[in-house]
Amino acid sequence: MSRPVVVDAMGGDHGPAEIVRGAVEAWREHGVPVVLVGRAGVVRGELARLGAAGEIDVAHAADVVPMTERGAGAVRMLRSSLSVGFDLLREGAGAAFVSAGSTGAVVACAADRLGTAPAVLRPALAVALPTTAGGVTVLIDAGATVDPMPEMMAQFALLGASYAQLVLGVADPRVGLLSIGAEPGKGNRLARRAETLLRGLPLRFHGNVEGGDVLTGVVDVIVTDGFTGNVVLKNVEGTVRATLALAAAEGVTGPAGLGRVAARYDPKTHGGAALLGLTRTVVVAHGSSRAGTVARACVVARDLAEGEVVARLGDRLAVQPAP
Repeated sequence: MSRPVVVDAMGGDHGPAEIVRGAVEAWREHGVPVVLVGRAGVVRGELARLGAAGEIDVAHAADVVPMTERGAGAVRMLRSSLSVGFDLLREGAGAAFVSAGSTGAVVACAADRLGTAPAVLRPALAVALPTTAGGVTVLIDAGATVDPMPEMMAQFALLGASYAQLVLGVADPRVGLLSIGAEPGKGNRLARRAETLLRGLPLRFHGNVEGGDVLTGVVDVIVTDGFTGNVVLKNVEGTVRATLALAAAEGVTGPAGLGRVAARYDPKTHGGAALLGLTRTVVVAHGSSRAGTVARACVVARDLAEGEVVARLGDRLAVQPAP
């Protein structure tokens, strides 16, 4: 890949130290070219501390978007590492963008600086969750648009189904809508309207699914609003940790077996969530990301960019009827 992955060096709970370390790991261990965006003196100091001075390019950005920023304020910070990084991406100086910063800020800045794909109302975060059936289920939206309209959720379904086909190789993805019951017509007004729209789309709509179905593999794509999806994602991560801790305390199985299960749901394994519906490749890493997770996010971003997933998603949406 000739163009580098642009990495927000200042984002995340542990930036810039862990972010820079992760970028170095991505380059040294995975061969992913990277450019770090942030306060140049600070970033170069971290690179020097790792013995990586001169290995990775640095683009200066004077400002840092705080993790508490929900979105609108970040758009106005034109000299932040987010804005400068997205500008590099838009100008063709990078192939993809990675940030562990505030999700709301990343989404708002990405939509403002990059723009959404034609006909896309709002972007959505897609996360592939391992299932007990041995495969994965795409959860969309996992936190990008917390208060969507039903028409947006219908587009999330199209994005998620296309992502499952293009990235995961699922020929004919089964799509489910997360609700409080599997029966038709269950849920709040948003879910009921979204269900009606999904039934009219050219996809394999399974119907409603419940919270207990998220990890069973009953469907390949689970559609929900970003608020609910983010709660589900963090609940899954927390429940896995708690269950494994209980199993270890009871001596149910050995550390090796527990470690293998834990690794399947560790953010370090999947790296981050793909922000779909934009004109460029963007991956949002967990805010608590350490170096290994950042490195994996860079690998994911590179692979998505090399597979031209964003362009192919745009082509698919362009020929679909509007919700």
